[in-house]
Order: sequence, then structure tokens, then C-alpha cells
Amino acid sequence: MAKQWYPVIDYGTCISCGSCTEKCTHGVYDKEKAPSALVVYPDGCVDHCHGCGNLCPSGSITYSGDDTDWVPPNR
Repeated sequence: MAKQWYPVIDYGTCISCGSCTEKCTHGVYDKEKAPSALVVYPDGCVDHCHGCGNLCPSGSITYSGDDTDWVPPNR
């Protein structure tokens, strides 16, 4: 798990579809708040995983600490 890597949600573009909370099995998102994306355990995020960001239909997820050339596919 990562200390400097975690998802950052752009709530201005997030459509609250719940795809990120459904995808993540590491407790990063608050499942009680689903479908809203609320990061509650950033340390649980897997370093360099883009799983939830790749699924986000509005491209609202980026990552703190991202040193790759990854771009949200739907942005």
C-alpha cells in the first residue's frame, strides 16, 4: 500500500456513479457514502494502481503522487 499515492476526486465533475467505490477492495472509499466518492483511507490505495480512475466515466479521478504519464481516459 502507498503513503504518497491516493485518489483525488474532482467533485465538480464527479457524477456519483459509484464505479470507484465498487472497484476498490482496499477500503480507500467510504462504502456507506456510495455512490458518492469519498476517500477515507488513502493509505490503503495500491501504489500506481489506476483501477478506479480507469473506470470513472467522467474522468474525475487523478492521483496524488502520480509520476506516470497516465491521463484519465474519459477526461
